[in-house]
Amino acid sequence: MRIFVCVKHVPDTAAKVTIKGTNGIDETSVKFVMNPYDEYGVEEALKLKSQAGGEVVIVCVGKPGAISTIRSGLAMGAERGILVKTEETVDQVVIAGALAKVIKDEGELDLIFMGKQSVDIEGMQTQYRLGKLLDIPVASSVIVFNRQDDKVVVESEIEGGARQVIEMKMPCIVAAMRGLNEPRYPKLPDIMKATKKPVNQIELSSLGLEAPASSMVVEELTYPPEKPEGKMVEGEDPKQLAENLVKLLKEEAKVL
Repeated sequence: MRIFVCVKHVPDTAAKVTIKGTNGIDETSVKFVMNPYDEYGVEEALKLKSQAGGEVVIVCVGKPGAISTIRSGLAMGAERGILVKTEETVDQVVIAGALAKVIKDEGELDLIFMGKQSVDIEGMQTQYRLGKLLDIPVASSVIVFNRQDDKVVVESEIEGGARQVIEMKMPCIVAAMRGLNEPRYPKLPDIMKATKKPVNQIELSSLGLEAPASSMVVEELTYPPEKPEGKMVEGEDPKQLAENLVKLLKEEAKVL
């Protein structure tokens, strides 16, 4: 069985981001990590491999530094990685096209895991675009996964906390979310072994994609406005507190 896990190299959500120029960030001051949702995909792929055998391949489209994210997946237990390199910031259209091309070139395909979204863009498009290009079914926001012979049965979380049961024939794409599992933390020996595992690095420009340029362009980045200071509502009794609060909501906040 050959299982692919598509991952993304993203800024740590705890990092303080500094805007560089008008439409970029200072990447030298930001720690980049594997997209947290993708970690659930890696863990589920490794669990399935332990049951059914085969190999887990980590695939990433990104800048050369994204190899560290692939190494993280290899340290968790994947066998090898593929990095599609580009110095440009690309959107989901290009990413899905590149992923589809390298996965097709690999030949055998049984299953693809990934996160339901990336924490930097949060577009939630890649899994569906990839499914369309590979002509295979997709289930997103998956919190329960089961394989039954040549099909998988998953539970996806939908609005209001409700769950939807989806049955798909393999090969298919499973986009994971928090709750599916608890990703393992690699031990030092596994991290050291990961440095020797193979990572095939491919230039995006060599894939011959029909539309290599991104359709999305970031024109400007700005910091969010500073939050105003809180205001204490004063009053001698609960009735007066409520009256003063309503007055503030009407006259200052203008929400009533």
